[in-house]
Amino acid sequence: MSVEIFIAKRILPNRSQGIKVSRPILRIAVISISLSIVVNLLTIAVVNGFQNEIRRKVTGFTAPLFIQHENNADFYESDPIHTSRLVEGVLHATDDVQGFNRVAYKPGLIQALGERSDVVGLVFKGIDNSYNFSFIQEHLIEGKIPSYKSPSVSSEILISSRICNKLNLKLNDEISAFFVKDSPISRKFKIIGIYDTGFEDYDEKLVICDIRITQKLNDWGLSGQLDLWDSLVNNQFVVSFIPQGKPTNLSYDWGKGLSQFQGQYLGTKLSDTTLRLKLYETTEFNTQLIDSHKIKIRYSHTAKTVPGAGNNPYKEILDESGLHYRYYYPISKLETRVYEVKISAGNGTSGEFISGYEIHTKDWYALDQTLLSLRKQLKLIPNEHGELVKVVSIFDLEQDLFNWLAFLDINVVIILVLMLLIGIINMGSALLVLIIIRSNFIGLMKAMGGSNRQLRRIFLIQAAYLVGSGMFIGNIAGIAIYALQRFTGFLTLNPDVYYLDRVPVELSLNSFLLLNLGSFVVCMTALLLPSALIARVNPVKTIKFN
Repeated sequence: MSVEIFIAKRILPNRSQGIKVSRPILRIAVISISLSIVVNLLTIAVVNGFQNEIRRKVTGFTAPLFIQHENNADFYESDPIHTSRLVEGVLHATDDVQGFNRVAYKPGLIQALGERSDVVGLVFKGIDNSYNFSFIQEHLIEGKIPSYKSPSVSSEILISSRICNKLNLKLNDEISAFFVKDSPISRKFKIIGIYDTGFEDYDEKLVICDIRITQKLNDWGLSGQLDLWDSLVNNQFVVSFIPQGKPTNLSYDWGKGLSQFQGQYLGTKLSDTTLRLKLYETTEFNTQLIDSHKIKIRYSHTAKTVPGAGNNPYKEILDESGLHYRYYYPISKLETRVYEVKISAGNGTSGEFISGYEIHTKDWYALDQTLLSLRKQLKLIPNEHGELVKVVSIFDLEQDLFNWLAFLDINVVIILVLMLLIGIINMGSALLVLIIIRSNFIGLMKAMGGSNRQLRRIFLIQAAYLVGSGMFIGNIAGIAIYALQRFTGFLTLNPDVYYLDRVPVELSLNSFLLLNLGSFVVCMTALLLPSALIARVNPVKTIKFN
């Protein structure tokens, strides 16, 4: 043990002259260090927790990286891209990519049930059966996760509790959503699950549904259906294919080989008929089958003239899709033949299109490197469909949010500096008090040959003891408050303002150790200046006027 440490340990608890004056000052110094540690510890924990929780929720709803059409500025309302083996091959081959999802978005409206007339605008997010539901499962409060593995399109949706409360909805309710296309249409859905993430910015916006629904609602690719015309042509009934989208280089097979005829005459007398159509697309490489359709016409009965139908054929729609209807054909003023028409529409090519890819990465802190790597492989390189795509990050899509989160780092620095300054000033005052009340001791030590350097070490060791005591108390209090908030969440927030319903806290071991080590080193370094006062103490005067 060095002489300085031995002497410091001996005189530290000694109740010598001036102890009544120094004790309150020393206590204030220890308390200030404790408060600095508590405030700094909780500041780092809250800011880290806030940033990480917001990030987890944003990327839980979406992803850190996105691939979309080169011309798009908004991921939610955008030009589609084809699903691409080239792009997916790049994603599979990139080590930093953990996985990806094909998604398709479509804005829509939902109206409240019952007497209320509230209407809420939402974004329907279409996903497929490969989607990772772990984030939604973590925040699911009612119901279950839907399955989109069935060959038939599912009408089951996931919706947030906030939307349910606003529109008077509950689990297993059937609702109608309205979408804007060439003409507004409605679609029925069943609420199979209700989630609550506490992140209101997304809870109020997103509804999870089957991707095949949003693909069709966006009218991507080529689709259409067969239909029996309302009017006769050359006194003949006509069935034709009504395309939707942008048909190019199409050929039609009505059972007699390929032709360019988009419709077929059924003759002057309508009888039970089943027509099948195969749709082909010709490219520069080949001609391939892209869709098939069927229409069944069956005689039902003869009725009196339908009011308002006049002498022209008339349709009575039997379902919302318009694929099942009654066809009234007046053959005289007193007699109308009624046919039942059922149409089986093909799937079209909408399933080949998506809004883009959501890309999940293995390391959030290596996001920029992953982004640059993908851009080098995909930027300005057409995929197999001749489309240019771009890679964007969540920082581009949620720029305002992440700029706000980054600004919190500045607040942390300001708080840390201010609290350390308070602790340093109080410890400097305490050290000066220790030097003053031990001036006689300093004089004796100098008279016996003690150097200024040795004396400074003695007093700095005492100061280190006080700083260490304050840090120990501060760490105990800070960790206790941290644990209480982490496990009980007693401090709450307004989610409309802060995106979260309680104060999040998160503290890593590295942050904890760096805070304590940095605080100790800064405090002790700052105390070198007041300890220099020892060199100015005159041993003759201090001994003489003890």
